[in-house]
Amino acid sequence: MPIIDIHPHVISTDNVRYPLQPLGGNQSTWSRDRPTPYDKMIEEMDNAGVAKSAIVQASTAYGHDNSYVAEAIAAHPKRFTGVFSVDMLAADNVEKMKYWLARGFSGMRLFTTGSTMPGQATWFDDPRTFPAWQHAADTGTPVCMQMTPQGFPQLRGLIERFPKVKIILDHLARPQLTDGPPFTADQEFFALSRYPNISLKLTPVNVEPASWGKATPETFFGALIKTYGANRIAWGSNFPATEGPLKNILGKAQAAFSFASTGDRDWIFGKTALELYPSLKD
Repeated sequence: MPIIDIHPHVISTDNVRYPLQPLGGNQSTWSRDRPTPYDKMIEEMDNAGVAKSAIVQASTAYGHDNSYVAEAIAAHPKRFTGVFSVDMLAADNVEKMKYWLARGFSGMRLFTTGSTMPGQATWFDDPRTFPAWQHAADTGTPVCMQMTPQGFPQLRGLIERFPKVKIILDHLARPQLTDGPPFTADQEFFALSRYPNISLKLTPVNVEPASWGKATPETFFGALIKTYGANRIAWGSNFPATEGPLKNILGKAQAAFSFASTGDRDWIFGKTALELYPSLKD
């Protein structure tokens, strides 16, 4: 099964052609220190044995200007698709979605919290966003949510309103996991599995958390597979936000799932990605 990465980022070294305009005005340290042009990404993928990637817009470098990812897709259409970002509160949100989808993108990402924008923003369920959510439903465009459990009430409301939208939780929405089985502190996260349109994006943030506490990779990831199913879990490298090489990042993730069946690993490292982003299929 080909290995697919659904969470790498690319950063140009040409700040004149691709000016930096991070959301919130605060550029991420990794995008400043480790700019990775798309040709370098191809080299990393080849060295790691990664067949294809869904490049995620680096909001902490370029905000809603997805032009550099669009260039990467145009340069390597058989290796890349993209996950764009738009201003969901803007009156032209649907028009912007149509524009980026026409340029080879297959998904959208909402950056509602992160290292440069701490605290869980709740604008993503503002009624002004509803036309964009409806367009995502109508076009089958997956929406990646960079969020924490504090945003789950708003997320549940959106799922009830737009049940056909495919939602991907970036970094598993950062579960606590440290209390160990039966993961009582994360029951709200596990309960989201009742919504069939929710999938999970597993990244180094989850593979190498600050602390495992009473949990282990086998107990926590095993619970994920049991609750959600491997066909709703997909791996993303977070490279170069996570320091590489990409081959090492992949190796650590594969080691964390060494307990899982071959079939489950095939889903997590490739087949789920192809279901979420069919344009990556040969």
